[in-house]
Amino acid sequence: MSAMTDLPVVSECSIDGCGYNHDHGCHAGAVTIAGTSGDASCATFIPLSTKGGLDKVVAHVGACQRGECVHNDNLECAASSIRVGPGQQSADHADCLTFAVA
Repeated sequence: MSAMTDLPVVSECSIDGCGYNHDHGCHAGAVTIAGTSGDASCATFIPLSTKGGLDKVVAHVGACQRGECVHNDNLECAASSIRVGPGQQSADHADCLTFAVA
C-alpha cells in the first residue's frame, strides 16, 4: 500500500455505543484492529454517547495487529473493506467481523 486511499474502508459499523459511529457509519479517520489470539477487536472503539470524529464517513483501517488474519499483510489490512460489529465478548464490544484466521 502506498497511500491512505489504498487502505481498506470500514464499510459498516453496527456498534451504536461508539462515539465514532453515526447511523452505522464510522467517522474516525482510521481504525486500529487489535485484540488477542482469535479475537480481532476494534481498538478505536470509544464507548461514549458524545459523537465525534470527522464530518463525513471516511474511515479506513490504519493498522491491523492480528498477524494470524488471512487479510493481514505486514500488519496492514489487505481486505477490500471491513465490517465492525458486536464482538464475541459482549454486544458492547466492537470486533472486526471480516477477521478470518489464515
